Amino acid sequence: MESLLLWLCEYKELAPLMIFGMLVIAGFSLPISEDLLLIISGVIASTVMPERHIQFFIAAMMGSYLSDWVAYGIGRLFGDKIYAMKWFANTKREDLQTFYEKYGFWTLVVGRCIPFGLRNGVFMSAGAGRMPFSRFLLIDGIACLLFSTCLFYLAYACGRNYEVLYAYVYQVSIAVLLVVVCFGVLFWLKARRKGIVN
Repeated sequence: MESLLLWLCEYKELAPLMIFGMLVIAGFSLPISEDLLLIISGVIASTVMPERHIQFFIAAMMGSYLSDWVAYGIGRLFGDKIYAMKWFANTKREDLQTFYEKYGFWTLVVGRCIPFGLRNGVFMSAGAGRMPFSRFLLIDGIACLLFSTCLFYLAYACGRNYEVLYAYVYQVSIAVLLVVVCFGVLFWLKARRKGIVN
């Protein structure tokens, strides 16, 4: 984290554009931490260039949002190939579409808080499940605005004490991930009892 922060500070005039670009590229499931970039954006905006904090926020928020579009698009374009794989042989696209019709809003809102590349998996599955793009844009836009604003301005407020914030973001992300996994297991067990899942 420290080296990325120093690198961005070295090119501070281009930092908003660089952060935006890295966030969009993260949509291709490359090992780039969206949370880390949001925190770094807030830290740089607070400590190095406070007069440009709005530019940093817009770059970080829009980069996160467009990153989600990329992940959705990958799922939409390659969903058929994914379902043709042997591992997904028993999975039906209709089941995924039904799931997103029922739970799409909360899936995307909670999915926005999940780290470690699993976030992209949620958005890819929304594309593969043929969730309408307009609905995806609206729901993800709301979730992205809330999450990005909170994380960016927490980092902005913490300024030089960003390491403390990053430690807690990691712990909160783990907790959210565990809750999501528990709900997923409960949903699967309930669906299995009803005979929806083999």
